[in-house]
Amino acid sequence: MGERSKGARSLREAPQDDEVQENNRKWEISRRQLLKVMGAAGVAGAAGAAVSVAPKLLAEAEDSSVQTAESETPSKRLRRWSMVIDLRRCDGCQSIDKPPQCTQGCIEGHFAPEPMEWIQVFEYELPGGGTQFVPVPCQSCQNPPCVAVCPVGATWSTPEGNVLIDQERCIGCRMCQAACPYDRRFFNWADPPIPPQAMLADYHSERQFPMRRGVTSKCDFCSDMARAGRLPYCAQGCPNDAIYYGDFEEDLATNGEEVVELTKFLTENQAYRLKEELNTKPRVYYIPGHGQDVGEGRDPYKKGRMDSEWPWADTVKGGKRWKRSGR
Repeated sequence: MGERSKGARSLREAPQDDEVQENNRKWEISRRQLLKVMGAAGVAGAAGAAVSVAPKLLAEAEDSSVQTAESETPSKRLRRWSMVIDLRRCDGCQSIDKPPQCTQGCIEGHFAPEPMEWIQVFEYELPGGGTQFVPVPCQSCQNPPCVAVCPVGATWSTPEGNVLIDQERCIGCRMCQAACPYDRRFFNWADPPIPPQAMLADYHSERQFPMRRGVTSKCDFCSDMARAGRLPYCAQGCPNDAIYYGDFEEDLATNGEEVVELTKFLTENQAYRLKEELNTKPRVYYIPGHGQDVGEGRDPYKKGRMDSEWPWADTVKGGKRWKRSGR
């Protein structure tokens, strides 16, 4: 590796004629423009949206290749992550006779201990009778009550709008848990099961594993995955593509199969947010429905869903389980 780097360095330092230098300069600029195109695709790249926009943007990169590398400045656009859950497509995974796969994907992706369900599928009564299934992750509030009550600043809002927890600073007072009106915070009452895969990871507030005893945790909105061009675990796990992840800055959202214009999608489908009267300003939106677009259409009078599973609960030595107390 060292020899290869040394060789590359010597090539750059070698004298070249004017034509070769000019060609190299154009190639270097075009390559940088292409990387900017890939970054601009953002979340849309997960669903192949970059394929449709690439020709136009590549043409722009070609036209701008006369600029010098020194005159370019990196993009400073700030993402505004959001989520849309289309309840017309959510049947609680009744049609495949499995536990809700959004919850399962989140559990397995974050090594969450039992009984934590960072995105939990509730069954709510409909006004005229029957029920609907409603997946509820952290609502990524822009006016979060949990942040306001933390006495040590262990939970905060990022510039991108996500609410995170620093477990290394958390003192376990659970005031944030009590303040959350969506019941989306969880407390580690005992030493949680830590699979070998999680033990190899370095702790980070955007991943929250490996987990520890005596601190709170919650859905982290998977913004680190979105910046890498991947969908959150819950969206990846949904068999009916009911979960869209998006960016208000780009005004795009995707469920992995299609890309939509975010604001237009919300308006045309009468989207709403949970407990809007509290002025928490969630970034999670819901499109009304009861699973009618799944297969032959879910019967709203068919109640019940299968319980979530924690695949490592009985296999990790020393791990302990507990039950959540009612609120």
